Amino acid sequence: MKPFLHLKAPYRTATREPAAFDAAFPDLSFYGSFCLIVFLASLKARRGLYGDRDWARSSIDTLRALERVGVAFEITGVEHLKAARSPFVIIGNHMSVMETSILPGIVSPVRPVTFVVKSSLLEYPFFHHVLRSRDPIAVTRTHARRDLKTVLAEGTARLEQGISVIVFPQTTRTRRFDPSQFNSIGVKLAQRAGVPVIPLALMTDAWGNGKHLKDFGRIDPSKKARFSFGEPLWAGGRGSDAHQAVIRFIGGRLEKWRAENAKA
Repeated sequence: MKPFLHLKAPYRTATREPAAFDAAFPDLSFYGSFCLIVFLASLKARRGLYGDRDWARSSIDTLRALERVGVAFEITGVEHLKAARSPFVIIGNHMSVMETSILPGIVSPVRPVTFVVKSSLLEYPFFHHVLRSRDPIAVTRTHARRDLKTVLAEGTARLEQGISVIVFPQTTRTRRFDPSQFNSIGVKLAQRAGVPVIPLALMTDAWGNGKHLKDFGRIDPSKKARFSFGEPLWAGGRGSDAHQAVIRFIGGRLEKWRAENAKA
């Protein structure tokens, strides 16, 4: 497999017109490809044969499927991942299922990685085999104190094993970034483990959230998918400075992107 990050960085989707069917039926085209990707990954995961390279391949295949229907990607700041000399905690906002599908293809070729996820996802049809194989950190999203203990204990264990951790501190996926709903659990984990924080700003609403099946919303090729990693931060003291720096980075990127979208 040719790792995604061996392509030119920063990464921007080459301009091209999608095929007629893909342009006319982006939802049907993409979800047909995506379900096949997940199904094949699940078969391997059930047999215990689904490793980091497979995860990255599935992720890249998903990115390509989105590009085929016209979704353009812009991915910047990857050099901060590549320059890190230790595992890290990535802290990002959470808009859609796109980030959990695409991030493994960006991060995994650089360093082993896992997610903090909602425990109910470990029972999700088909996908749960893949997710369980990645040894995620499962939280309830309803018991904050219990979730903090789980993340600190299990997250520190993963980081000590050389596995980086991706955290979305918002309680749910949303296009609106509200700093008051953005908790400091990721910063606390980085402090406990003695590793840096890497902020991550995301604009992934090209993959919408569905009304009945949240993971299967509309695909909107008119919206660009953007991923931006910031410079590593070390959380000193009580971690409030690092937490605010992450919030400023994400808020600043989102404001900049929305201004660019308004001009387009």
